[in-house]
Amino acid sequence: MVSRIRKAIIPAAGFGTRFLPATKAQPKEMLPLINKPSIQYIVEEAIASGIEDILIITGRNKRAIEDHFDHNIDLEYFLKKQGKWEEYEEVLKIAKMADIHFIRQKEQNGLGHAVLCARCFVGNEPFAVLLGDDIIDNPSRPALLQMIEQFRTHGKTVVGVQPVLPEEVSKYGIIAGKRIDDHIYELEDLVEKPDPDKAPSNLSIVGRYIIHPEIFDILGETKPGRGDEIQLTDALRVLCRQQGMQARILQGDRHDIGDKWGYIKAILSFALRCDDLHDQLTAFLQEQAAFSSNNKNEQPPAEEW
Repeated sequence: MVSRIRKAIIPAAGFGTRFLPATKAQPKEMLPLINKPSIQYIVEEAIASGIEDILIITGRNKRAIEDHFDHNIDLEYFLKKQGKWEEYEEVLKIAKMADIHFIRQKEQNGLGHAVLCARCFVGNEPFAVLLGDDIIDNPSRPALLQMIEQFRTHGKTVVGVQPVLPEEVSKYGIIAGKRIDDHIYELEDLVEKPDPDKAPSNLSIVGRYIIHPEIFDILGETKPGRGDEIQLTDALRVLCRQQGMQARILQGDRHDIGDKWGYIKAILSFALRCDDLHDQLTAFLQEQAAFSSNNKNEQPPAEEW
């Protein structure tokens, strides 16, 4: 019988260099999407998918993540004293949402090394990995739950994928495989950030994995690869040859918030779903579009600049 997925790892030790200087002293995972830090969306997806224990792998200057998921006694007391019961319940819910543990990745040796840091936490059972840069918005059926249901049926390691534009394949891990139904591929290979003309497909790994624990022995033997780091993709290729592996095309709106434009789109997308922001934001965007169009029409010919 296939073990159920009880544990999840969320690597959160990166420097967030694409968002400097905002991330110089603040974890990129704490950058807000409306009124919640981005990492909270990832934790909520894990919980909604049935995960019981979560390990967040952090690094230096990441204490704010631990504080966010802990009680803040002074704030809770203040909110109760002011009679702000809705805000009080929201803050209290964060501290009680799951059993969340923390460990430091003491040196930046890549995603594979970060996952290896979780070996003692995971033990000898299959587990989930959720990367904080990818938010997959599907309120009715969380992305990780889609993968867990597939794992229960097939029992193989699963990577979550979605199609990307051909010119974007060099940003991501890309799969090669054979489609066996509308959403499932049987994998033949995984390629980390291939050149567009060498990519085996346009199906990108989107930061969701369910992995058998044998990956830890493989990671322990994996040499540094691209970027002189231990790549999780390299270890997964070995596991694929040993055990077989599948991919799941995930249903949901994906936001790559490790990218500035992806982050902006995520904010707009979530804001448009907020009852108290939708009308104002829609009107603002319409005004901005009209303003830009009018200005463009009024610009003098290029030779007169």
